[in-house]
Amino acid sequence: MTETSDSETLMSSRYGRRPMASATRRRVTIALTVLAVVAGVAVAVVGYRRFESDAVEGKMAGYEVLDNKTVAVTISVTRKDPAAPVVCIVRARSKDGAETGRREILVGPAQTPTVQVTATVTTYKPSFMGDIYGCGTDVPGYLLAR
Repeated sequence: MTETSDSETLMSSRYGRRPMASATRRRVTIALTVLAVVAGVAVAVVGYRRFESDAVEGKMAGYEVLDNKTVAVTISVTRKDPAAPVVCIVRARSKDGAETGRREILVGPAQTPTVQVTATVTTYKPSFMGDIYGCGTDVPGYLLAR
């Protein structure tokens, strides 16, 4: 008996341990596949919640260059909850595309989901156009009335 166990020890040290039984290998494969599918679904759910359509969307409605230092920017803001205040950032840009001025706008509660807001942006050099940088629901405290 020691001869058999010595030869098994020698064989396992040389060639590694014996392979798993096919039933065990099948169970391990199924368990790993289920684990991978569950992990994939979890990543998909988190990604969907993270990147689903925003609670607020701002679109450019128009702009007017008033003078060398001022641009009036009109935006259309659509939000899921019209009672919630949102913040939008509008900016003025020069001919080469550089930002020449920026302003945060508080869009207060409204009766309708979509509202239009016009804001003037003061610039530090002549501007060519105005546009919207973006909108969000995380309103800074300094924009809210105290």
